[in-house]
Amino acid sequence: MQPAIGIILGSGLGAFADSIRERTVLPCSTLPHFPSSTVAGHPGTLIFGAIERVPTVALQGRVHLYEGYSVAEVAYPARVLCCLGIRRLIVTNAAGGIHSGFRQGDLMLMTDHINLMGANPLTGPNLDELGPRFPDMTEAYSPALRAAALESAVQEGIHLQQGVYLGLPGPSYETPAEIRMCRALGADAVGMSTVPEVIVANHMGIPVLGISCITNMAAGLVPLKLTHREVLDTAEKAAGTLSVLLRAVIPRIHE
Repeated sequence: MQPAIGIILGSGLGAFADSIRERTVLPCSTLPHFPSSTVAGHPGTLIFGAIERVPTVALQGRVHLYEGYSVAEVAYPARVLCCLGIRRLIVTNAAGGIHSGFRQGDLMLMTDHINLMGANPLTGPNLDELGPRFPDMTEAYSPALRAAALESAVQEGIHLQQGVYLGLPGPSYETPAEIRMCRALGADAVGMSTVPEVIVANHMGIPVLGISCITNMAAGLVPLKLTHREVLDTAEKAAGTLSVLLRAVIPRIHE
């Protein structure tokens, strides 16, 4: 059955895939041209099935610029999901919190993003059959899908933050001075993924819903050093709440 909803699951958030029913699992390493993840917390599987009877395809894990892939390669899995015929794309990620009102373990509804990755997946010859040369990004994250997520959060008793995500290339975590810069630019959370995927989905006319898991407070905001283990541990603890939210929102956004 053709999937209606596509989901990209970020660091430590792949447990949601276990709730997909009637599942067919494909290792990404067996798929032509698919890049393979080299990072813990990104197993690299494509899962077809259903969530609340809605045909769904989930990418469990992603690749990143810092792994040495080009921005086009990073965005390629999102392109594939869109070419499979999905009507909506949900992107999730682990992010560092910048907003003073955020706490470790919060979920943040992405309202917009700032691309400081130094690259854009649409660079080069345009694929006219997929989308326009100059796609509009005014509503990179669909207002209608965001409204559905907020309604679902209220229904499930989940406190859902909202904010702007800023994408950097990584892999080093940001310095306190860089975090002050991000805050001055209007960012509420910072991470190393998602932006290329959202750009290509918008290029192809697919509405996007984005949710960040605030796995840590960013450098300089708390007197602690940052580790990937902390990111994974917090994401795994928040994965249950994210799963409840996704299971509630998917039927709402399914046409």
